[in-house]
Amino acid sequence: MNLAIAAAATIALAACTGKQTANEAENVNEGKTLVLYYSQTGTTKTVAEALQKELGADIECIELEEPYAGTYNETIARVQKEREQGITPKLKPLSHNLKDYDTVFLGFPIWFGTYSLPIASLLDTVDLSGLKVVPFCTFGSGGLEVACKDLKAKLPETEWAEGYGVRTARIAKMPGELHRFLVENGYVEGEVEALPAFSESQPVTEAQTAIFDAACGSYQF
Repeated sequence: MNLAIAAAATIALAACTGKQTANEAENVNEGKTLVLYYSQTGTTKTVAEALQKELGADIECIELEEPYAGTYNETIARVQKEREQGITPKLKPLSHNLKDYDTVFLGFPIWFGTYSLPIASLLDTVDLSGLKVVPFCTFGSGGLEVACKDLKAKLPETEWAEGYGVRTARIAKMPGELHRFLVENGYVEGEVEALPAFSESQPVTEAQTAIFDAACGSYQF
């Protein structure tokens, strides 16, 4: 009798284990994935290539018919003018058909607190319906939350997933942070250690404010 119970328990355990593995597999993106990005300085490209490697996805860079060129200040001046006049830069045609994919990781730098103008051009010219779109961005001082909010407002019918962002100053830490993001959101299999809980908020001191201003005070965006 004990042997029968043990055998039944073993079979039940094996069945449960198999079911758990199947459920875990369902959480991992199994459809075709494209990493589509615009990069002005190469930082977003670094993240895009890391994503492509992790996901085994296809990848494409968004290209402009008239690329932003010149000095940093000249680029800022052109972008500012385009924003004021409601102009978006013309893009070269994409080589990939978005309808061939289930998920698109859409990357961009943050400009003036939100997604860059080439992404605005893209959203005006492609059909993202039926796709799951995962935003990722790079920035000097922030902008992921606002960019994601603006993307959802621009195309409310699109399935926008939680986004990933990294500060340019932390790009060396990006591979580990990106892997955590992909695992925690079910895009790749793996395990990551739980992050420690946040400490209680403390008032910002004048000395801390001075450090922040020295680091970011000249950032023009």
